[in-house]
Amino acid sequence: MKDKNEDQGGVFQRAWEIIINDTSIPSQEKKGVLKLIQVLIEAAESSPYPREKDNQVKTFTQEIISKHSLMTLVKQQADELDALKNLSLNLTSSLNQQTVLDAVVNEAMRLVKNARAVHIFLYVHGTLNFGASLSSDGSRNKPLAMPRKEGLTYSVANSRKQIIIEDMASHSIYKGLDRNWMGSVIGAPLMFNNNIVGVMNLSRSTVGGFSRAELRLIGLLADQAAVAISNASIYKQMTEQANTDSVTGLPNRRALDERLEEDIRHAKRMSSNFSVVMMDLDGFKNVNDTHGHVIGDEVLHSLFNYLAENIRPTDFLARYGGDELTLIIREADQAVAEIVTQKIIDLVKEYDPPIPGNKHIKLGITAGIAIYPLHSKNAGDLLRAADAALYQAKKHHRGSFSIAKGATGELHPITLPRKK
Repeated sequence: MKDKNEDQGGVFQRAWEIIINDTSIPSQEKKGVLKLIQVLIEAAESSPYPREKDNQVKTFTQEIISKHSLMTLVKQQADELDALKNLSLNLTSSLNQQTVLDAVVNEAMRLVKNARAVHIFLYVHGTLNFGASLSSDGSRNKPLAMPRKEGLTYSVANSRKQIIIEDMASHSIYKGLDRNWMGSVIGAPLMFNNNIVGVMNLSRSTVGGFSRAELRLIGLLADQAAVAISNASIYKQMTEQANTDSVTGLPNRRALDERLEEDIRHAKRMSSNFSVVMMDLDGFKNVNDTHGHVIGDEVLHSLFNYLAENIRPTDFLARYGGDELTLIIREADQAVAEIVTQKIIDLVKEYDPPIPGNKHIKLGITAGIAIYPLHSKNAGDLLRAADAALYQAKKHHRGSFSIAKGATGELHPITLPRKK
């Protein structure tokens, strides 16, 4: 039977061989481990065990533990710096709000171990609105549920403090809810200039707290996310203001140009068509001359928004200038464009403008229609074609519409208003 010390020596010898051949262990740490094993081998080969070896074993062990702890800390800090670098690059690469929100949830899922889902809700005038989400199965922007007033998300928003729930199944906030709400969750406020701009909730499948490193990373992510979301929100507001007509609140000419280019790209990609309708109010000059421009602006605002409420969500109505409107009808050939345009003509004829003293003024509208790609394949020529058709309709019969010139160069017949 082998001596006990001999057995130990054999174990240590095998450990030595394993360490020597393991290329994944850094050389400096490997040296410390080998020193310790060498001392243990010598001790095992001695009989009885030399107690003077204790100090050497303790010294080498403490040295290895110290180096290992230092290396772990350095690696952890390097990982954090790498995460912050990626985060900074991703969050500053765009001013589009949705792109920023998607980047935040991407980073949150990457930074926390066993993350199940992350949700961001934007805080606007005391209300939390869904912003973005990402789940471990890859599903994106599908909220599990909207925030409850007594729930975690509003609690974080109201307290402006981070809230950690280590076991959702047993916590009072989730009492009575679906038992699928298992694991742990952290709610982090997104603060910018001492104002809350949103809340980020990150859940994971395991029960228990979050490590100090994870909490630090989540805090840093929340800080940078708040800045990026605020910048994107300001940019969105400025863009909307620049693209909005101040009198009617409708999209303006700049927004129209952008939408036309977008619809041309869409039509090319889908091999589809769309229609552009230029429209001019009839009788509006009389409103301005009789009641002044203030009342005239109120009439424009009221009428144009009334028309905007009566078009499809996929269509686009903009104020072209003065009393002119432009309508883009997506996925519409000439037949569809004629039906929609006639509907607008009828709506205007039936409309009663808000004139002081309950005075009644009848308004009408005349239109010109151009079809993509029949009449042109670029935005400028489409508008010119529709405008030329509008001119012809106004010249021959107001309160009607005309189709732009076709391939033969001839003007299509003018459609007269329907008799009632």
